[in-house]
Amino acid sequence: MVDRVSLTAEAAELLRRLTELHGPLMFHQSGGCCDGSSPMCYPDGEFKTGNADIQLGELDVDGLDKPISFWMSKNQFEYWKHTHLTVDVVKGRGSGFSVEAPEGVRFLIRSRLFSDQESADLGLL
Repeated sequence: MVDRVSLTAEAAELLRRLTELHGPLMFHQSGGCCDGSSPMCYPDGEFKTGNADIQLGELDVDGLDKPISFWMSKNQFEYWKHTHLTVDVVKGRGSGFSVEAPEGVRFLIRSRLFSDQESADLGLL
């Protein structure tokens, strides 16, 4: 099975700390506007998903009881469906709406196109 989204070790460590502060978490990949295209991290359920969103996966983080769901709007997914996303963390302040903002860091997406084999496994070819 091909994962559409994964984490760096640094992002996983930050998510463990943020979970201690805020409880279970979730991501929604922003489509732009005031927060650019950053993955936004919220307490689980605080961002209301609906029929216009798709869940790309669940991120298992060692030490956490519950996986962290990762969502994106269906419209944006049409542009990104051929792309693997890796959640990373870098120094700098992100959006005030995402729970990592007070920590002096921000989540960042690193992306790559799926290989031909991964695309075939996902039914994209």
